[in-house]
Amino acid sequence: MPYDVAAVRAHFPALLEGAAHFDGPGGSQTPDVVAMAVADTMTAAVSNRGAISVAERRAEQVVQEARAAMADLVGLEPQGIVFGRSATDLTFMLARTLSAGWGPGDEVVVTRLDHDANVRPWVLAAEQSGATVRWADFDPASGELHADDVRAVVTERTRLVAVTAASNLIGTRPDIPVIAEVAHRVGALLHVDGVHATAHVGTDVPGSGADFWVCSPYKFLGPHLGVLGARPEALEPLRPAKLLPSSDAVPERFELGTLPYEMLAGITAAVDFLADLGELGQGSDARELRTRRERIVDSYAALEAHEDELLAWLEPRLRALPGVTLYSNAARRTPTLLFTSESRAPQEIRVALAAQGINAPAGHFYAWETSHHLGLGSVGGVRVGLAPYTDHTDVERLVDALEPILRTASAR
Repeated sequence: MPYDVAAVRAHFPALLEGAAHFDGPGGSQTPDVVAMAVADTMTAAVSNRGAISVAERRAEQVVQEARAAMADLVGLEPQGIVFGRSATDLTFMLARTLSAGWGPGDEVVVTRLDHDANVRPWVLAAEQSGATVRWADFDPASGELHADDVRAVVTERTRLVAVTAASNLIGTRPDIPVIAEVAHRVGALLHVDGVHATAHVGTDVPGSGADFWVCSPYKFLGPHLGVLGARPEALEPLRPAKLLPSSDAVPERFELGTLPYEMLAGITAAVDFLADLGELGQGSDARELRTRRERIVDSYAALEAHEDELLAWLEPRLRALPGVTLYSNAARRTPTLLFTSESRAPQEIRVALAAQGINAPAGHFYAWETSHHLGLGSVGGVRVGLAPYTDHTDVERLVDALEPILRTASAR
């Protein structure tokens, strides 16, 4: 399926400001259709969900459509989709709920490749329950986290394994189905941080073997919310802390308070946009002949091909720049590159690029353990992330700007 990046870019008003955006891993830009869906819902009559008034029914419809959209995106049933303020918030909620059944002698496995949102909730929950934390290390030279690295620390006492589907810092994509087998072989659950991966790679939660999968729609063109996905039967035994009168049904029992209906409408619009991503500008007549899930699978294949092509052009040019060290070296990666320079500090590079309208942020990006394991401490590096709207002009601007910046030694 051809990918018309110009047709994609035409839907992003933010791009009219002229910046080249490589900051997508921290949050993507927003298509016009998503903004309009949010605005339309906010300006329509909406109330608490119900079945009597038009406003009640509209709220209920918005929620159910958003569940169905996210279910199509990740390959689950709508009843397995939980909405929350953020992926971090949902992970803390799940950690508190699951750890209520842990005690001394139990173990939880976390990795040094993960964003702290998939580390600290489990570490704190283990401390409070008396369970033991075991760490799976990755190879800092290659950036690889192998299933054997996880297998080495899993025991018969492991209750849960927490791992990322893709590193938000260096892009590494571990083999989640094999890690799922490692966890399930000892009866442990597998919690996957899919925040970074879901923006770049077609997601099939059942096929991955994950018991729980969290992601953030604002990383893939949607509003600022978090989503937890699981099989409904995996959620059914769990009893989170909740208000007494609130629903005890799955998934509502995990959602605290009234949902932000306008943001949910934006999620549906974002998923619909992603489903059509590969056909924008193509004038296809086949849209109605396929389900949304089928279109999503095809669109992500087109997106991956587009981003891979740009990465294949950009990466060797970054590696060839004087004094640059690239830390994104794994065989399977998202289009995310982290680098440092001998001549300039990461924040200096970031500021110099921003002055030319190129947004490539610097830091550890909350991948605290990863950055320290790479020897970058709390400083981190410069992160370059590609997105659905990135084109060749953007990457050429980046390379052309970096060369003179890196040739100029730091004045410190």
